[in-house]
Amino acid sequence: MASSDLDSWHGIPRQEIPWFPTVDAQACIGCELCYVTCGRGVYELKERKAFAAQPYACMVGCSTCARVCPTEAIRFPDGDVVRRVEREHKILQIVREEAKAKRTRQEAQRARASAEEALGRLTCRTRLEIAGAFGSKHFLRQLQDLIADFPVDLVNLELRVPTVRGLAERVPAFMRFEVVSTGQADIHAFLPLLRDLARRNGFVLVHEVGL
Repeated sequence: MASSDLDSWHGIPRQEIPWFPTVDAQACIGCELCYVTCGRGVYELKERKAFAAQPYACMVGCSTCARVCPTEAIRFPDGDVVRRVEREHKILQIVREEAKAKRTRQEAQRARASAEEALGRLTCRTRLEIAGAFGSKHFLRQLQDLIADFPVDLVNLELRVPTVRGLAERVPAFMRFEVVSTGQADIHAFLPLLRDLARRNGFVLVHEVGL
């Protein structure tokens, strides 16, 4: 925990607030429950006895350690100490502003989480592999014309042919490429057009997977 989180309480210097535990060493049995329970590092043990090593690290108003102490060895000031500080420093007014700021942060976090979730549902990159006769250059030109109207591009294009002679003779070959969005947009609307173009050219869709 950062030291700035412990140095003040709603803007009030922490050492101006007399709220901290005291331990009756004779009653303490060294069970270490307070040491384990406290999340602010208030307690240490010496010679099997607990003591408040960092008393002002204690959360103002918290007395959990005293309630769980099996021998009631821990004492705190009367609760009126906290209520008096609240009145003198108009804590409720400060807290309302803090609560407003907290709600704003939470709303921003929820909006960000929602946007990230929506983005996660988008398909922005897909790999396809098609098979057919690629001897004609018409298909590549048609691909260029098709992507001209969409914010997409084709990358990592690979054409695998049995032989160069076979390519000229329209022997079936394989083409692999990836469709990527150029603006973090969903490409679902584009993919059916691409599949239809492949079909009209006599190609078979061998494999398609979103990345």
